[in-house]
Amino acid sequence: MARVKRGVTTHARHKKVLELAKGYRGRGSTAYRVAIEKVEKALRYAYRDRRNKKRDFRALWIQRINAGAREHGLTYSQFMHGVKLAGLDLDRKVLSDIAIREPQAFSAIVSTARSALDKSEPVARAA
Repeated sequence: MARVKRGVTTHARHKKVLELAKGYRGRGSTAYRVAIEKVEKALRYAYRDRRNKKRDFRALWIQRINAGAREHGLTYSQFMHGVKLAGLDLDRKVLSDIAIREPQAFSAIVSTARSALDKSEPVARAA
């Protein structure tokens, strides 16, 4: 049976990891054993933060909508309830963008939401 030399595959595997570790500080970018740990940690962070990014952007959009709504005398929850009652099919990303870039359009949306809220005022129930 022929002798198997494994230098080619080992070198390729090491090269792959060190390529991913390019730009790391110290031995993290040059020493294979340290680079493996750094790359694995980085990949765990990347996996986690792809999910956290969605959470963070939603929170940012809500803060922007809230700021825009409060300029017109409504809270975020009142505004969003009015938007749903008015039947406006706009998501938070779009509402946030409108609140920042087009204040006149956002004030029109706020007035539509406010009129929908006024129409659906609940009748006071007797206790």
